[in-house]
Amino acid sequence: MTDALPDPLTALRPWEAPEVTSWGRLPMNAVDRRSGALPLDGDWRFQLLPVPDAPVGGAWSSAYVPGVWTMQDTDDRPQYTNVRMPYPEFPPLSPAHRNPTGVYEREVEVPADWAGRRIVLRIGAAESVLLVHVDGRPVGISKDSHLAAEFDLTGLVRPGSAATVRLTIVKWSDASHIEDQDQWWHGGITRSVLLYATDPLYLADVTVRARYSGELRVDCLVRDTGGALPAGWYLTGELDGQLLAQDREFDRANVEDERVSDFLGEARLLATVPEVRAWNAETPELYDLTVRLHRADGTVADTSRHRIGFRDVEIVGRDLLVNGERVFIRGVNRHDFHPLTGRTVSYDDMRADLVLLKRFGFNAIRTAHYPNDPALYDLADELGFYVVDEADIESHDHAHEIADDPRYLNAFVDRVSRMVLRDKNHPSVIIWSLGNESDYGANHDAAAGWVRRHDPTRPIQYEGAAKLDWAATDDASDIACPMYAPLEDCVAHALSGRQTRPLIQCEYSHAMGNSNGTLADHWAAIEATPGLQGGFIWEFWDHGILQRVSDGRPAGRGGAGLYDNGVAAPGYRWAYGGDFGEAIHDGAFIADGVVFPDRTPKPAMYEHREIAAPVRIERYKHEGIVLSNHQHFRGFDWLAAVWVLSLEDGRTLTAPAELPELCPGETAAVPLPFPLPEDGGEAWLTLRVTTAQDLPWAPRGTEVCTPQVLLRAADARPVPVAAGSVEVDDEGLLVHPLLTAAPALSLWRAPTDNDELGGIAGRWRSWGLDSLVRKVVSVRRGAERSEMGVPPAEGWGKVTVTAEYAGTTGVVRHRQVFTPVEGGMRVDEEAELPEEFHDVARVGTVFETVAGLDLLEWFGQGPWESYPDRSAGAPVGHHCVPVDELFTPYLRPQESGGRHGVRRFTLSAPDATGLSVVLDEPRQVSVTRYRAEDLTAAAHHDELVPRTGCVVHIDAAHRGLGTASCGPDTFPSYRVAPGIHRWSWTLRVL
Repeated sequence: MTDALPDPLTALRPWEAPEVTSWGRLPMNAVDRRSGALPLDGDWRFQLLPVPDAPVGGAWSSAYVPGVWTMQDTDDRPQYTNVRMPYPEFPPLSPAHRNPTGVYEREVEVPADWAGRRIVLRIGAAESVLLVHVDGRPVGISKDSHLAAEFDLTGLVRPGSAATVRLTIVKWSDASHIEDQDQWWHGGITRSVLLYATDPLYLADVTVRARYSGELRVDCLVRDTGGALPAGWYLTGELDGQLLAQDREFDRANVEDERVSDFLGEARLLATVPEVRAWNAETPELYDLTVRLHRADGTVADTSRHRIGFRDVEIVGRDLLVNGERVFIRGVNRHDFHPLTGRTVSYDDMRADLVLLKRFGFNAIRTAHYPNDPALYDLADELGFYVVDEADIESHDHAHEIADDPRYLNAFVDRVSRMVLRDKNHPSVIIWSLGNESDYGANHDAAAGWVRRHDPTRPIQYEGAAKLDWAATDDASDIACPMYAPLEDCVAHALSGRQTRPLIQCEYSHAMGNSNGTLADHWAAIEATPGLQGGFIWEFWDHGILQRVSDGRPAGRGGAGLYDNGVAAPGYRWAYGGDFGEAIHDGAFIADGVVFPDRTPKPAMYEHREIAAPVRIERYKHEGIVLSNHQHFRGFDWLAAVWVLSLEDGRTLTAPAELPELCPGETAAVPLPFPLPEDGGEAWLTLRVTTAQDLPWAPRGTEVCTPQVLLRAADARPVPVAAGSVEVDDEGLLVHPLLTAAPALSLWRAPTDNDELGGIAGRWRSWGLDSLVRKVVSVRRGAERSEMGVPPAEGWGKVTVTAEYAGTTGVVRHRQVFTPVEGGMRVDEEAELPEEFHDVARVGTVFETVAGLDLLEWFGQGPWESYPDRSAGAPVGHHCVPVDELFTPYLRPQESGGRHGVRRFTLSAPDATGLSVVLDEPRQVSVTRYRAEDLTAAAHHDELVPRTGCVVHIDAAHRGLGTASCGPDTFPSYRVAPGIHRWSWTLRVL
């Protein structure tokens, strides 16, 4: 065996030839080949060469397959870019002097009983160019980092003996320019490798068309390695054990057709299933289909097994219909990702991804931005997800040039067509996508034409085509699928009378850091506006890679157990762009998911769960509660529920709930489960809905949603009786035994990713909000009768402090009135913001406590984090959480841990001592171990040192989160305006 790659593979230089999409690769098909295959996963001999045509040396290490070498302790590390290519060369060129090339090699024992059979090697996926050799002889080439490549080895290996298989993977290539996706760049073999054998007479493809009506058509292609097909072959099929009929008219037409092939056989099987159990995302009913290819003597030459679902997908007017029903697409974009293995994801990982999404109300996945592992589609079929299957095409950095470049025409059609050929039999796949962020050109039209001819049963979408005109009817997209379109624009389009096709955003609500503000507002508009059908949140994962702090290397496969609840273990951290020494990178923009790298849900997931709730409380009427069914296809028989009544005085009452029998879209009134106590105070009724039985994605008792309704508003709060005195220092700062930092005005928050990337934090800094200078104006003991509306009898012992907080462009005048009351004090505050401060982060109070107050109890929204524009998922009630668990560890430290709508709270030590705070009205409150400046200064959590006490914020107003890192900002109604802000709170010692 030679050490250098032999011709013709190196002579072609396929890594810089976009016209070459493959050589020697077999056609893609949908035949199941898992049975009897020989797996080749495990340790392979490995070398990493500096360039593709470097000679292979004599020293080998090892690498695990499947796996990327960038995560296996090599000197080639992961690199993250979003739009920019990681090197400056223009398409189709790759870096001439630094192009890491992995050489994998191992011996394969070919089973002796495979003699006389056709032998095929399958490489599940390789990034980005694959060159295959067996015993030193060239076998083939493949591109497309996310689809399998198969090669016929029949004449190259000998059953009963060993063969040396070498797989050479070139990292950078012409293909990289159309795989410029928002993700980590890796190199290696990312999916499983196997060897399988078939009879010389074999199934070349199987195409299933299973209609909602129960009609089934199975079209099969048959080939023979000898060329001409043998006489007398035939097909049989079974559906759940029932035989299928052969379409004799179809067979006869082929025989009589002058163009009939003598080397490609075609046959069709038919059936009509009475009372068919239809497939949809809510009730994903599947049938077992078996197709057998027989020789003339009746023996079976080949078999393919499929799990199929009967369903229809169509567009009627501006509605996308599944089985005739207009469905809401509650979707998420999902990359293949794992914090220890990079692009390689196991079956168990994929199942855990989909189970989690199902539990939080998602019903759709966009495979951003490439076809996923085949197992994911099996799981989507089983668990119930609508899938937008996206081709491996993104030319973001050079999109305009490549869209019409004829050198890349083959690649566009090849990648789209191979995806369709592989995934066409999955009922979960309802839409084909031509790729992502690649402008729009003739190459897209060519690919769309192929799909429409081959599979007319599904619509096509492509954002690049549809963005030119949402109402167009003559482009390569059947769906208007914009990215991050302002909600008002979407609603206006739906109401304009010009809409011609469904509007389903392919990306919206960018989940970077503390984000997903206004998600509930979006869905209120979507559900109320015909023509809007939902969209896909960007995205599922925070792509943080577990990194050893000591040497900067990925933790690799051995890092399991070194993280929990989104937090990396000491000595490790979640790495993002730039943390591996990359000169070209896009920082923390890779951390933009609704789950942390270890799949821990972020608080935004609870927001989505409530927005997608199948059971809703529409309103409270004196005669009862009105419930509604917000599903599309089923009733409430799979659900159980309990009523929970939360009273302001601390009492919580529960009672079993009997859900009414409701069809989708129906409502019904149910009696109030409790007599409402007459002693006044706020009262909230929650319906805690759970699964009634074990489901494939949730055991019995799993919480599904918690819809809530206010039964009685709060009474006017009594004014505390004045008593005692208040102590302040010469600067007018409160002196209190439980406080280590006195209550002061706060206008700054540690910028969220949305604040930073949206330019909002830069504006705040220009105003000097991060470095306000306090100057005391006056300290007065006692009070004037008119002061802030305080009754004159309370003047004794009162202290009024007026201070100015100066920024670079404006001054805020702040007044605090400390009134001693029984057991503590009331603090009345007023802040006047100048017109220059027209959109600040917050207006409120910040103070710090002594150590030891480690438990927070509150009445308000919770238990998880919530903010003014992201609070639908946090029901009002009584909550109790340790202080150390209140903080949300977003990958880049930032504002987090807030709770919206807090009425009162206590901070206590184990001996029940501590402090309590009662607020004048529901306010935004946060209690963490970090000051805003601590979070602002840190790039990673391993840089943070928690304080022993608590940092407490009470906000009169707090700016919404929005999604401005890559999308619309929060709405004006959630922004903090200039002018006078007033708030009041009462502090007592427990």
